[in-house]
Amino acid sequence: MSRKLGVIIAAHEEADRIGQTIAAVHAAFPGARVIVADDASTDATAEVARSAGAEVVVAPRNIGKGGNATLGAELLLAGEPDPDELVLLCDADLGESAARLAPLIEAVERGEGDLAVAVFARRVGGGFGLALGAAGWVIRRRTGLEPAAPISGQRAMRVELLRRVLPFAPGFGMETAMTVAAHRAGFRLAELELELEHRATGRTAAGFAHRARQLRDILRVYAASR
Repeated sequence: MSRKLGVIIAAHEEADRIGQTIAAVHAAFPGARVIVADDASTDATAEVARSAGAEVVVAPRNIGKGGNATLGAELLLAGEPDPDELVLLCDADLGESAARLAPLIEAVERGEGDLAVAVFARRVGGGFGLALGAAGWVIRRRTGLEPAAPISGQRAMRVELLRRVLPFAPGFGMETAMTVAAHRAGFRLAELELELEHRATGRTAAGFAHRARQLRDILRVYAASR
């Protein structure tokens, strides 16, 4: 990696995995600025993140992933980084597999795409694919693109692109809206299959409630992006 890098990790109730994720990011990207955006967790997420060497911004209340990640991005941009500097967004539950995110940064550096998105090589858990399908449908209708991983939170870009897609869409519409906005602004999408792991949401009441919120937020992106 030849340029400076800022990493924004969106987190909510991730005290048990955030430390591993940060350690993996530090190992993969020595010298990177790591910011954890904590969405008003009630557990020790913020404390563990600070102990692991990350800067932490805590939302005053639970505001959802998009609003929370926006706080992290605003903290990063407050340092007035160069437009060509690199930014990596990732989820807090990747654990040790976060060390495998380097190809996203390399793809942007090589010019293979302006927005590089990770496709999980293996799907673990999940529901019936309604939220995933809805996100793909929204992106296809609004851009003509057919991404393999429309809701993946593992994304690399330059600061210039980050500024163009802020503020992030509310809640779980963040990634879908980001892809639409980036494409409309003339940026190119690249997807890379990576061996990543995360906490899977199974076919439980909590899992279905989570995916219902995802679906709601994604459909809101369709209405807002006309």
